[in-house]
Amino acid sequence: MKKIWHLLTILGIVLVSLGTLSGCSSVAKKDVLKADQESNRITWGVKADTRLFGLENIRTGKLEGFEIDLAKAMTKEILGPKGKATFVPVTSSTRVPLLKNGNIDAIMATMTITPEREKQVDFTKSYFDAVQSLLVKKGSPVKNIQDLNKAGEVILGVSGSNSVKNVAKYAPKAKVLQLSDYAQAMTALKSKQGNALTTDNGILYGMASENPGYEVVGGNFTKEPYGIAVNKNQEPFRNKLNWALERLEKNGTYNRLLLKWFGNVKGFNYQEMKR
Repeated sequence: MKKIWHLLTILGIVLVSLGTLSGCSSVAKKDVLKADQESNRITWGVKADTRLFGLENIRTGKLEGFEIDLAKAMTKEILGPKGKATFVPVTSSTRVPLLKNGNIDAIMATMTITPEREKQVDFTKSYFDAVQSLLVKKGSPVKNIQDLNKAGEVILGVSGSNSVKNVAKYAPKAKVLQLSDYAQAMTALKSKQGNALTTDNGILYGMASENPGYEVVGGNFTKEPYGIAVNKNQEPFRNKLNWALERLEKNGTYNRLLLKWFGNVKGFNYQEMKR
């Protein structure tokens, strides 16, 4: 899996480079909604290393998760039953450059809506209201973020994530070790390179379900509403995405997908997330 992710990272860098060479000016002028309607396809930037949200099935080679299914459903709402969803794996570091360069039409990749990010991209309304927590080895003395606010404590995170920035506020004395993706962060936690791994609770519960010797602790010390990101000046496309999301919430599709992926996750309050 590490080799696969190294290749995906290299591919992301290549795509970003190609997009840069083509020039951002043409991307800014493009009407994404119109282009997608003409091609009958929406290209989504999604995670491929994040259990429950977007993860590659090593047996089938296909991406699976809540965000994958939601993107497919939204594509059908916008383009009709024959509309196609194309997926491009992204990381927290590559997703915005890929969007800005026109390699993807929209980001649905556990991306928290923040004022800083809104300077670069436009967001839809939130489609998943996560909160930040901690993942630790069972039996760890770490029970909350305050336990890590001391010199010598190491908190693991992923480069480009909002969670890493929050550590500076809630545990300024701790050292943060940033990894390129969640698979590497989990490996670092297992090899005791850090005392805890921090990110959004939905992601952590997915990691805990794959690693029985670890548990989610720390309560909910930040709110992390996920939004779909699109390029600036794409108001028709953003409005259409919001329209599709509202339709899926009203017809029950959203709750069915939520139940499918989170209904049986131990410790995760699925009922609080229903719409």
